[in-house]
Amino acid sequence: MKKFALIGAALAVLTTPAFAQSTSGTAPAEAKFSTVAKDEMFSSKLKGLNVYNQKDEKVGEITDLAIGKGEQIQAMILSVGGFLGMGERYVAVSPSSVRVSYNKDKDTWSAKMNTTKEALKAAPEFKYPK
Repeated sequence: MKKFALIGAALAVLTTPAFAQSTSGTAPAEAKFSTVAKDEMFSSKLKGLNVYNQKDEKVGEITDLAIGKGEQIQAMILSVGGFLGMGERYVAVSPSSVRVSYNKDKDTWSAKMNTTKEALKAAPEFKYPK
């Protein structure tokens, strides 16, 4: 009886990789690897980054990135208005309208935009597709 249990366990272990391969599909291309410089921007650094205007007033916060089929950032989604999550809304802005920079001395990222709080509140609201 122990022999059958051992054979059954061995078969289960041996067939699991085959099952995983059959359900995972095929990769689109051979793996290519990249190097990443220390000062590269990551989406995790952008998300949650406050956006300030030319008067150094906080006008919004980057909450998301919209990436197009060309694999480039099509829009930055900003959370604007509201207080403590109440009354906030989203607007989509062109990435070219937001200047993101890195301060080596302070080891911080910042985002600036030439706009006002009122202009962003009056902008068309972005709603996530269903």
